[in-house]
Amino acid sequence: MTLSAKDLVNDSLQLASLPSAVMRAMELINSADASASDIGEIIAEDPALTARLLKIVNSAFYGFPSRIDTISRAITIVGTLELTDLVIGSSAIDVFSRLPSPLVNIHTFWEHNLYAGIVARLLSRYLRAPNTERCFIMGLLHDIGSLVLYQQQPELSRQALETAKDKRLTLQAAERDVFGFDHGEVGAELMRCWNLPESFRQVAQYHHQPSLAERYRLETATVHLADVIAGMARGTASGTGQVPALEPGAWERTGLNVDIMEPVVAEADAQFQEACAALLPRTRAA
Repeated sequence: MTLSAKDLVNDSLQLASLPSAVMRAMELINSADASASDIGEIIAEDPALTARLLKIVNSAFYGFPSRIDTISRAITIVGTLELTDLVIGSSAIDVFSRLPSPLVNIHTFWEHNLYAGIVARLLSRYLRAPNTERCFIMGLLHDIGSLVLYQQQPELSRQALETAKDKRLTLQAAERDVFGFDHGEVGAELMRCWNLPESFRQVAQYHHQPSLAERYRLETATVHLADVIAGMARGTASGTGQVPALEPGAWERTGLNVDIMEPVVAEADAQFQEACAALLPRTRAA
């Protein structure tokens, strides 16, 4: 039987499903008459999620001037869309960090993706994008399909990782050789099953080749640049050592100048420890 990204994700949903409070809150947020109080009440039904979100919004990474003690207050200050994205990102980290794989160091994986998220956030500020926090979460989750592959197909995933190292291929190229698809397609399928916005799915699927994205090309190119910069600055999520290839025209597609890379990396380095402390469980970042 031929493997497909859809089949792999369907088989993994029992292990990799978002908490029910998250799914219900997302449904409510998408409705026209949801209030901050209504959404806060649903999230508050999950004490662990509530504690995690309040820790994040009160962290030095966000730097709000006064303490935020309730989810409804967080929604009012942070914004409904922004808090929703934080719910998704922090829940995904929690879900997959409880599913360790011998194929990858989960801390290394999330550190790369978190750094990419920080860089995407900074690039989007240069672009004066209306929602920099969404770019942050897109960057944080762009490689999540790899974790599904590691969980569902460990032997073939090991083969892809070894092929990437031995032949000095990018991981996505090795995955296509082994599976016929790559982690971007798997990530997009997972996000479809989680009912995440189309922008998340486009970024996940095409973050290595943003020119192929049918929609949200600016966001996809931004995360692509962030992924490459993160690979150069802190190593790859897979540990193969092969930094993702920069697609020709990616900088031009965003309208950004390559000269901003040095200050962006400096600022990302300055924010990284605070972001790790806020978002990553038992982080070993250095």
